Amino acid sequence: MSLLQIAEPNQSANPHEHKYALGIDLGTTRSMVAVVRSGKAALLETSLSNETAETSKDTLLPSVVYYGNKDGITAPVVGSEALAYFETDPANTIISAKRFMGRSVQDIKFSHPYQLKSSEGNVEAMPSFVTAQGEISPVAVSAQILKTLEQRAKSALPNASIAGAVITVPAYFDEAQRQATKDAAKLAGLNVLRLLNEPTAAAVAYGLDRDKDDSEKQEHIYLIYDLGGGTFDVSLLKMTEGVFEVLATGGNSALGGDDMDRQIMGWLLKQAGLDPKQLTAQQRTHIARQAEAYKQALTHKDSVSVTLDVAGTQWQGVLTAEDLVQIVDPITRRTLSTCEQVMRDANIDVSQLDEVIMVGGSTRMPVVQDAVEQFFNKKPLSHLNPDEVVALGAAQVAEQLIKKDKSNNVLLLDVTPLSLGLETMGGLVEVVIPRNTPIPVAKKQTFTTYQDGQTGMIIHVVQGERDTVENCRSLGRFELYGIPPMKAGLARIEVTFDIDANGQLSVSAFEATSGVKSDIKITPSYGLSDEQQEQLLRAGFENAAQDKLARSLIEAKVEAEREVLALQSALQEFNSLLSEEEIDNLQQAMQKLTEALQQDITSEDPAVLQAIKAEVESKQAQLKPLSDSFAARIMDQSVQQSLAGTSTDTWSE
Repeated sequence: MSLLQIAEPNQSANPHEHKYALGIDLGTTRSMVAVVRSGKAALLETSLSNETAETSKDTLLPSVVYYGNKDGITAPVVGSEALAYFETDPANTIISAKRFMGRSVQDIKFSHPYQLKSSEGNVEAMPSFVTAQGEISPVAVSAQILKTLEQRAKSALPNASIAGAVITVPAYFDEAQRQATKDAAKLAGLNVLRLLNEPTAAAVAYGLDRDKDDSEKQEHIYLIYDLGGGTFDVSLLKMTEGVFEVLATGGNSALGGDDMDRQIMGWLLKQAGLDPKQLTAQQRTHIARQAEAYKQALTHKDSVSVTLDVAGTQWQGVLTAEDLVQIVDPITRRTLSTCEQVMRDANIDVSQLDEVIMVGGSTRMPVVQDAVEQFFNKKPLSHLNPDEVVALGAAQVAEQLIKKDKSNNVLLLDVTPLSLGLETMGGLVEVVIPRNTPIPVAKKQTFTTYQDGQTGMIIHVVQGERDTVENCRSLGRFELYGIPPMKAGLARIEVTFDIDANGQLSVSAFEATSGVKSDIKITPSYGLSDEQQEQLLRAGFENAAQDKLARSLIEAKVEAEREVLALQSALQEFNSLLSEEEIDNLQQAMQKLTEALQQDITSEDPAVLQAIKAEVESKQAQLKPLSDSFAARIMDQSVQQSLAGTSTDTWSE
């Protein structure tokens, strides 16, 4: 007699079918995937075949995708095979795509060999790479990497057993960068269970059992120092009875080992007497690969012999560990300055730290380990592989989410890395959720109309720490219509910001009198064209032109005041760089600008506001050559005193 397969409501038809959840570290230079099997997290390997038909295993997937047409290639190539084309075809070999995720052309200020193209010339949009296989977005590049990792998992696990993935992101990724990561996962066909901050994943991998082993101490404080190939993160976490709480976070999503390679490259070129501007992109790429190899060699050696043979110039020399300390010092100092700021934010002293945990491949460098140990007066914790620890922690969180195992669930209380708010009249920002607020979280604020009879409004959501919209990041805009006509200031619009456990933001607006409501999940501005943004503005404001003029005047005023304050501070510290006549000329120009800024800007007459704006800009223009000359002298003095290698920021020009 045959038996029907019967399942409980909402349960799988096969009660014995085991589901797996992946932990994915989508890294700048390398990516990997891990899974929990038999209660233990482990990385999944891939087979690498070489010319001798021998097979080796590797857990690290180079975050590289080749979109060229060499060797008859017509489709994207991912990983080590793609990396092999980097020296010969750098323009079509996309590396470090993570540094481009969710960024506009204006945001991308680091050196790269690519031709970028913005959608319809919109410099505020995320650009695409122009390749032999067409225009490819950073999201599509990341999707190819995620597909490859998923395929690796499918090869290692039973058929149809993958239920989803936890994907890690730098703690300092903003909303646009997080959304771009989710878009990449969706494009790859992955079910995202959660976006998890990389430092938090590392803490899970390191600290799950530490509380249990120390019965006398109920609270532990960890600092996670995460220096990868292209990003730097630092997070301060408190663990109490299985609860991880992020006290503060900071970092730089465009700083990492790649920058160290460029610093070393600059040193090599200086020693050889070569001008980077005279080299081709392929030559610079070759030297950058050499610089990376020398850096890695100094992880285990005190010195390494170096050779440059490029553009008809041959040079041989020695790069020592002491040289490397000086070369990368600007980068290590920037990371430690961020650590100091994060501890100040959380009101935590160095002596209160239980452990400093090292994460990211760049922390293998002795120069980094020594700098961290000296700064914190504590030997950092690094017994787990710094390349693997994030993926392992993500896999553990993924397993808990898919099993919904509350008995073994570490509660993760992440924080929002930057403040979130709305644009108010005058181009100022009203913060709704301050930075370092634990998530998930929901907060409300009440706003009102500014014109009699106003029946609609545009709600502009921004992210950042500055007081003006121009200095914050635009996340999106949406409309609220149907407000009953009434006197300005009488309507009550309740705006709610809601951030889920993935750090994804939703915003809703509710007008109490009529009950009308509008809500959206934030679509970052990189996904909107200039035309769409302007249409939203025109639909929301009946008098947009005058508002735009008033906002631009306030922004010009704030910027000019900031410039005067900066010059006053600089004069106190660097007045020896100027003659008495130059100081007098600078002070007179500053005084004229200050007088222009003291004019009343509350007038509703556009002609009056335009005249004030023109006068402020005129006085700024008169001050600019004087301040630029002063700034150049300050920079020259700083460069002369610095022991760092030559700057390579202009190589992409």
